Amino acid sequence: MTARSDDDLRGLLRRIDGAGYGAYQEIRGRYAFPDFELSIDHVQGDPFAAPSRLRALVPQSAARFPEETRRGKSRSVALASFLACAFADAAGRVRGGRGSGKSGIVEIDRPGQEVLERTAVLVSERFVEARFVAGLPAAGRRILGREAEAMLLGDLPEIVRGSLFYASNDPAAIERAVLANEDADFLRAALDSMGLVAFVADDSVLPRRSGVDDRPLAGGAIPFESPPSLRASIDLPNAGRVTGMGIPRGVTLVVGGGFHGKSTLLAAIERGVYNHIPGDGRELVVTDPAAMKIRAEDGRRVEGVDISSFIGGLPFGARTDFFSSDNASGSTSQAANIIEALEAGARVLLIDEDTAATNFMIRDQRMRELVVDENEPITPFVDKVRILYEEKGVSTVLVAGGSGDYFDVADTVIWMNAYVPIDATAEAKAIAARYLGERKSEDRGRFGDVAARVPLPESIDPSRGRREVSIRVHSRHAVQFGEETLDLSAVSQIVDASQTRAIAEAIRHARGKWMDGQRSIKEILDAVESDVARSGLDVLSRYPVGDLAALRSLELAAALNRLRSLRVKRP
Repeated sequence: MTARSDDDLRGLLRRIDGAGYGAYQEIRGRYAFPDFELSIDHVQGDPFAAPSRLRALVPQSAARFPEETRRGKSRSVALASFLACAFADAAGRVRGGRGSGKSGIVEIDRPGQEVLERTAVLVSERFVEARFVAGLPAAGRRILGREAEAMLLGDLPEIVRGSLFYASNDPAAIERAVLANEDADFLRAALDSMGLVAFVADDSVLPRRSGVDDRPLAGGAIPFESPPSLRASIDLPNAGRVTGMGIPRGVTLVVGGGFHGKSTLLAAIERGVYNHIPGDGRELVVTDPAAMKIRAEDGRRVEGVDISSFIGGLPFGARTDFFSSDNASGSTSQAANIIEALEAGARVLLIDEDTAATNFMIRDQRMRELVVDENEPITPFVDKVRILYEEKGVSTVLVAGGSGDYFDVADTVIWMNAYVPIDATAEAKAIAARYLGERKSEDRGRFGDVAARVPLPESIDPSRGRREVSIRVHSRHAVQFGEETLDLSAVSQIVDASQTRAIAEAIRHARGKWMDGQRSIKEILDAVESDVARSGLDVLSRYPVGDLAALRSLELAAALNRLRSLRVKRP
């Protein structure tokens, strides 16, 4: 369909001025401006409904972003993220509030500290495309045509020209963004050949401002300095040689007193599966992309998980090789979380004792004398973490300040002392040797197989009432999926509500395309990942949207497993 002109849009808005809000439907379509094209894809039903969806497409012949700013996926993703922020800043500078409800707003899915592939801005050889929402002006339910004209033909071109053109941006800032992202991707790809599961660059700033503000601590943060024995170096494409602490494969224990930085280090490693913007302080804190944070999760539903590697012989003959519960305990939920992560392909487990079930993590000799092994169904993680690495190749990074039993099984021990890391492996091994024989292992042989599970498609229903698909994201940790409210508050590596939206849409996509009652969860995850790799995030949506962000298969699996309606069978 040929695009109409911006003058055509002006004439339409003047003609429907004062009409009922439904007349706005007439402006749907494409409009050619002198240096970009505006596409009005969806018009809201009333001024209080979700805003209208629009796209601005700027040809590269006008945008003029140099090829080196968008060469390769690392740079193009960073550039798109940078431009989404620039668009949001430009929109914040123009006038809003042009009538009732959401009238006058112009908003885009603004990135946070992490650099994620998004649908908000797409950069290609031909175009720069921004997807955003706008509240079409109205007084009550009457169209304010003149206000809409000022918004769509005045404010909007100002926003587009102030953000999506190379000349409107700081070239040095763009260069920093794309080069930093490329370096982080290069470093993460090199971890395996370096024998590492994570790397924390020297001079990184790990602490955040608060639990709700993920920006770096504004003042007083101690720059990270790696201990000499754990120091690794690598030559990056742009930053050159960098040094930092390498966390090797195997079992790594992070110890230290309270408030000395143990959990801060683990939190940085946890977020290291994603890249970060320049100035974040964690630009070169990178982690194996298949690292999963594990915790206890009282009350979660578990469906058909084989937790017999950790728990067996429950009272009244309850099965643990196909364990289900509507209200799992701390220990059973943590066992299930580990097995589900392994099923989804996790190569590294990240655990903080503060959010773990104590009886799952350790069981000391005194308790074993009172409650003999025959009466205790739980094999503690301390007795399985070593064999998990030796048999499955799955590493663990564990924060532990209360139990020295893990000294026996750790390959590396990092002591955090006033936010300074010290390699305490030799001292920890010497202490373990002095108490040799005092700790009795409950290891019951090999770790065991991770049994595949097949989801039953009829148990996953995104419909609600008359709507065939009803998905609504309330926050990054809460989503309405059909009739069910999905609680993802324990899935801590979801960092953006747009990831949550992509995860929910991916479940719907998988349900419609790949779940046939024969494919396993892992096969379905791999199929969805291939779809996204081949066709982009748009493959998950039924129409072009600007509020999806890159997801990992690990979080997709975690969300699927937390659907209380989920039912599975064995292949």
